[in-house]
Amino acid sequence: MLMAHPTVLTDLIERYETLLRADDGSAEARRRREDVTYTLCVATGTRDIDTALATARRQLSAANTESRFALAG
Repeated sequence: MLMAHPTVLTDLIERYETLLRADDGSAEARRRREDVTYTLCVATGTRDIDTALATARRQLSAANTESRFALAG
């Protein structure tokens, strides 16, 4: 399975969380949130935002662990 680069996942998570906090109920805000949700789901191979966020965070955690082992090895 292809996996998104950790930088991409981090950016998508941050954008999603920022959009949630700044949501003013406008159609534009909803569209931007839906766009990020869609992209995050595609990047993680999931179908809903809760699963996408959990998967992205799990992949980031694994990537951080792997990079620490690579530096120590």
